Amino acid sequence: MTAFTPEQFAATNKANIETLLSLTNSAFANAERLAALNLNTARSILEDSVASTKALMGAKDLQEVLSLQSSLAQPLVEKAVAYARSVYEIASQSQEELSKVVEGQVAEMNKGVAVALDKAAKSAPAGSDVAVAAVKSAIAAANSAYDSFSKAAKQATELAEANVAAATSATVKAVSTTTKTAAKKAA
Repeated sequence: MTAFTPEQFAATNKANIETLLSLTNSAFANAERLAALNLNTARSILEDSVASTKALMGAKDLQEVLSLQSSLAQPLVEKAVAYARSVYEIASQSQEELSKVVEGQVAEMNKGVAVALDKAAKSAPAGSDVAVAAVKSAIAAANSAYDSFSKAAKQATELAEANVAAATSATVKAVSTTTKTAAKKAA
């Protein structure tokens, strides 16, 4: 079996550093997106609060206050839901990017192991075919388990996304119905 050459070592280190830089850049980009979302949301909530307070202060009677409160609640809930959806989207995209990198690393590692195993099999003494076949079988089983786990994780993510979408829709509908009912009662 051949030794690990300095060129191979350098190439492996370079690939690892590039992967690390890619992950770091992705993390910073997602942190920037999250910070921008938080700042924009805070600004929007502040502006809405000022406008709502002005509207409530200008109300002439209790019925108008109740009507205004009902009409102001729905946009606030819709913005909260949109914010939560955006945070979830950023987190989901981050997880997807990380998964792609991990999958690429696993694929490269599997190639390296397969190449090393083939080299070892060629220089192995006679009669070691059974041991080499057992190692290959174990590697294939591990890869199969990893693939199954990866597919299950993707399905769980898709299910979670569908559940978030359904919950979001239900929340917005419930607030809309409540707001309309309260507005009718106030009128």
